[in-house]
Amino acid sequence: MKGIILSGGTATRLFPLTATTSKQLLPVYDRQMIFYPLNTLIKAGIKDILMIVAPEHSGQYLNLLGSIFEKYDIRIDFKVQKSPKGLAEAFVLGEEFIDNGNVTMILGDNIFEDDFSEDIKNFKSGAKIFAKKVADPERSGVVKFDENNKAIQIVEKPKEWISDYAIPGLYIYDNQVSSVAKKVEPSERGEKEITSLHNYYLEKEELEVSIVDGVWLDAGTFDSLLEAGNVVKEKEIYKKFDPVINQAILEFNEELKVMAKKRLI
Repeated sequence: MKGIILSGGTATRLFPLTATTSKQLLPVYDRQMIFYPLNTLIKAGIKDILMIVAPEHSGQYLNLLGSIFEKYDIRIDFKVQKSPKGLAEAFVLGEEFIDNGNVTMILGDNIFEDDFSEDIKNFKSGAKIFAKKVADPERSGVVKFDENNKAIQIVEKPKEWISDYAIPGLYIYDNQVSSVAKKVEPSERGEKEITSLHNYYLEKEELEVSIVDGVWLDAGTFDSLLEAGNVVKEKEIYKKFDPVINQAILEFNEELKVMAKKRLI
């Protein structure tokens, strides 16, 4: 299983905070946002991760994550995406990285209370996505279920009500996904929509949809960024990190302190 974190975009809703750095490098409680999706992948045993970033922030990601996990046999590669072209574009950019393996992609601004390790480890083929009942499903892709809780329809940001179940930014696919993504036609927004991938597997009856029970945070606005920090503290999500991440952050911090002291001498 390979892992992809999509962490590009301009995050204009968070200007001026994102005028000088990536949204996913902003703090959520006691660490940068990017560590939360990293935790989802690393806890599931994924050791090969591709991070897709915007060119103007690529150096910042490299400075923070370029070698932080090397001693733990976790490899992070970086791919620059010059302009956002839709979530499905990540699988086109990551085709060589994915190779013949399966892949889990998570959006860099999505924070989950639930642990998806078993979902990822037990995945065999087809596709698996998740659904969360929310008050404003029209902001996301939406999935509709039949009376047997089987997914029957998926629509990207529907203009009319379809269902209260939004699709969070965590997706598991088999190695067909890159070839399928390359055939996806851009939507009216000019983007390769990830719902096109979902629907491909849905039509083949190879799509599984599981319900998310815990908190799902999409930290893309000032209010949701503030809420994310508060929820992470209140629900003690910051205590549920893989020990490797906590140790790597501690070592990184100590190294920075040593370097800072040398500059003062």
